Amino acid sequence: MSTTVIRNARLLDEDVVDLLIEDGAFTAVGTGLDAPADAHEVDATDLVALPGLVDLHTHVREPGREDAETVLTGSRAAARGGFTCVHAMANTDPVADTAGVVEQVWRLGLEGGFCDVQPVGAVTVGLGGERLAELGAMADSAAGVRVFSDDGKCVSDAVLMRRALEYVKAFDGVIAQHAQEPRLTEGAQMNEGPLSGELGLTGWPAVAEEAIVARDVLLAEHVGSRLHVCHVSTRGSVEIIRWAKSRGINVTAEVTPHHLLLSDEVVRSYDPIYKVNPPLRSADDVQAVREALADGTIDVVATDHAPHPMEDKECEWSAAAFGMLGLETALSVVQQTMVDPGLLTWADVAGRMSYRPAEIGRVAGHGRPIAVGEPANLALVDPSAERVVEATDTASLSRNTPYAGLTVPGRVVATFLRGRATVLDGELQEVYA
Repeated sequence: MSTTVIRNARLLDEDVVDLLIEDGAFTAVGTGLDAPADAHEVDATDLVALPGLVDLHTHVREPGREDAETVLTGSRAAARGGFTCVHAMANTDPVADTAGVVEQVWRLGLEGGFCDVQPVGAVTVGLGGERLAELGAMADSAAGVRVFSDDGKCVSDAVLMRRALEYVKAFDGVIAQHAQEPRLTEGAQMNEGPLSGELGLTGWPAVAEEAIVARDVLLAEHVGSRLHVCHVSTRGSVEIIRWAKSRGINVTAEVTPHHLLLSDEVVRSYDPIYKVNPPLRSADDVQAVREALADGTIDVVATDHAPHPMEDKECEWSAAAFGMLGLETALSVVQQTMVDPGLLTWADVAGRMSYRPAEIGRVAGHGRPIAVGEPANLALVDPSAERVVEATDTASLSRNTPYAGLTVPGRVVATFLRGRATVLDGELQEVYA
């Protein structure tokens, strides 16, 4: 493998250094490093060097909905966003509820070579919520699944949820819950509040999320297992998770970029681009999740990248699919909502978008510091750049970004996966696994 030297990179919030990469790992970190004459040089002046980002919540749609996204196109979008590892959710067709399906997704990621794709296994067979899927077989597969979720659906049966939490303890797994009490959200279209009444859209109450979060943290405490709460969106959920952590319950939580930036006020347009599950919440909820991410109550930012073909979004609100793109814009949204206002430093961003998600997902070789001997998974970011988000300027097969037309800060200039450039000067590089 070729040698790369990166010059004058800002190491998070610390010193400006050179980085020498050989055989897929960092072999020197310092100033004025000597490099072989044939080394590829990258000028990183004024760029922040982040460890490769890790996403705990990505929908790649393959197998089954390759019209919306594939493992390859999702991986390419991830690389453009600075990610070197993503967790592919299980709501595919067929559902990723067997060792065979999760290994298929895992191998497609290896073949693509733009980022590592770690499958998430379904908790229940076919996401049906009736009986447990082959959790042990998926854990023992070549993919080594450690995160299990019926995301898109809630494991609403308390007995089944308890059994799942007990089962994954044997291999240090975690259940990632989509917290949505189904009986409270039948036909729900947007956040329940004065605005839903004004717009005539069926309300989605905050308590539908909070009731499941409360139940599940108590179950996790009872069985002594790991629980992860997907896409936290309400102040009440934040308060429950904060309480649970104060009791020593082993619970972690994520927030999406869109819940950090957007409130339900954008739904006034009736544009289905803003239809998402859980729904965009009130401005007070937005403030609450920002504060919780800043103080560590919410552990990570996860994109919930949810691509959809045009016909599933360009229709009336009630018929539109739930979901938004997120991989290529996540870092910019975090910079806008958290870094630029002073709520997080770049070192904090590394923790919430690399170290901690890798730890929760138990993925080896990712979420590691930029240091000698560590795998050279890296993103170089220009925090002073500004860009206008264009729906057509994406590596995804879909175009359903809620940020189209918005000016956002920051730009991923380069991404390296084990020392190999997947993105340079903001452009994808052809790679071969």
